[in-house]
Amino acid sequence: MTSALLAWYDRHRRMLPWRAAPGEPSAPYVVWLSEIMLQQTTVAAVRPYFAAFLRRWPDLNALAAAPSEAVMRQWAGLGYYSRARHLHACAKRIVAEHGGEFPKSEAALRSLPGIGPYTAAAIAAIAFGQKAVAVDGNVERVVARLYAIDVPLPAAKPVLRAKAATLAPAERPGDFTQAMMDLGAMICTPRRPVCGLCPLRAFCLAAAHAAPEDWPRKSARPERPKRRGAAFFLRRGEAVLLRTRPPHGLLGGMTELPGTIWMDTYDPQGALREAPLIVDYLRLPLPVAHVFTHFSLSLDIFVGDVAEETEAPVGCRWVKDADLEAEALPSVMRKVVAAVRSSGW
Repeated sequence: MTSALLAWYDRHRRMLPWRAAPGEPSAPYVVWLSEIMLQQTTVAAVRPYFAAFLRRWPDLNALAAAPSEAVMRQWAGLGYYSRARHLHACAKRIVAEHGGEFPKSEAALRSLPGIGPYTAAAIAAIAFGQKAVAVDGNVERVVARLYAIDVPLPAAKPVLRAKAATLAPAERPGDFTQAMMDLGAMICTPRRPVCGLCPLRAFCLAAAHAAPEDWPRKSARPERPKRRGAAFFLRRGEAVLLRTRPPHGLLGGMTELPGTIWMDTYDPQGALREAPLIVDYLRLPLPVAHVFTHFSLSLDIFVGDVAEETEAPVGCRWVKDADLEAEALPSVMRKVVAAVRSSGW
């Protein structure tokens, strides 16, 4: 099975900007950076961010020395912002405690900020040739179909990891891990897998059942909770009022427009009591909708103008409208800014 997969990989591997050429060693920094960025995100979305990060901070020492605000601004729009905080903290830890060199073992890698079992295995296998298999969603799907595992996700995750570990070869473990990822992304896709081109078809129980799309089994997904809130777009001439969220928690360290707490008991009639400044606000007719991993959000938008001499409230700052793009605004806040601008206000 392993030889068939590696032979297929040698012919059909994806050409990715963070992937070393055949026969060339992989740089640990590049592997780590790409794997952190790729968590819960698509390859297409990551490409420009990866290139920009590498241009700005070409090595671990450069990233560790960067201001945290700069890292968050560079990350803005990629989502799951705790990854950016952990990325920066990890770089600092490696420089301070490991002399700027990545540890090679999975156990040591997992002790670093933001590096869990999957990322540790990916770095260990791809960068250091350790016998490990990084099990992401693509690999879970391949393994679930190979063995027709009937335990539904997420309960099946330990079973899938254990099965994947038995497949890990001593030779070319990095290529094997990347081959499994490529197989899941290119051939063993969630819908309409191309079984006729799969190098593992002869070994696959799901293919033998002629129903590969029935795996992996999935538990019923609970309905995503709904929250509501308000955002205040205050303008002082050519400047907009912004603030920075607390360093920890959802969107930690990111820039935002001042607003109310997001909760299911939000009262739009009382929203102005939480406004940062007392002015005559106009409520835009349509709220902004955004979906987070664990809840969906609807934000009312209140806009207002203030006099040129108005000082920013404690914890807030005035930023030129032209400089908003350079701020570490998460996607939901960029939606609010776009909605205000499209309203013609």
